[in-house]
Amino acid sequence: MTDALFDISGKVAVVTGGTRGIGEMIATGYLQRGCKTYITSRKADACAAMQEKLSAHGEVIAAPFDLATLDGVEAFAAFMAERESQIDILVNNAGATWGADIDKLDEAAWDKVMDLNVKSIFFLTQKLLPQLRLAAEQAGRARIINIASVEGHRVPMQPDSFVYPTSKAAVVHMTRALAKRLAKESITVNAIAPGPFESKMTAFMLSSDEGKQMVGEAMPMGRIGTPDDMIGLSVFLASPAADYITGVSIPLDGGFVNAR
Repeated sequence: MTDALFDISGKVAVVTGGTRGIGEMIATGYLQRGCKTYITSRKADACAAMQEKLSAHGEVIAAPFDLATLDGVEAFAAFMAERESQIDILVNNAGATWGADIDKLDEAAWDKVMDLNVKSIFFLTQKLLPQLRLAAEQAGRARIINIASVEGHRVPMQPDSFVYPTSKAAVVHMTRALAKRLAKESITVNAIAPGPFESKMTAFMLSSDEGKQMVGEAMPMGRIGTPDDMIGLSVFLASPAADYITGVSIPLDGGFVNAR
């Protein structure tokens, strides 16, 4: 019974931004547990390299698409429609950040972050709904997992961070709105709100052992997140064990949001 509760083998998963960082962690976890997994990012060389790396764990297909544009979203949705009639798990992970002084942040930077972090999540979800709905009809469930951030739950640590936390707060609320709409179709929609994990976005503070130690000590549990932490929650939310959970954003942060 326990194994069945957490079984995601034979499922089809899509992980955007799957060529590095949190996306790579999630894709690895799904592949190791028998999911056929599609990953995408805008760089063809990164897709090719990650497909070769992750193929050791299972069936992975990597394809380069720029999801920051509606054209890119539609092109990727068409790519998926040609290959899969059902999608069991959609992880909206692709994202961008930007730091700038309040007097210097410009519209182009604002739009870049909001387009990828918010707009692309909605429209990719919209375009892949036919495959998600068919999976829910056939298997009794389909999953949408959005990657938010602790900065969508609380004021950011960096004083000149405006557009990124705004975008992630929007992801948290959009998750609730999508969950309400899709609940009766057996499609759950939840979010993971990571604290500090090693990725390109966090390299500015986690690229050195000293930085990792300093940031880790600011967490109630005294450390930064590990790949196993991310895999554990993302597999749980994708599995039958999470059938009765929808509309929540779960901080994965060693207690940073709720225990300090």
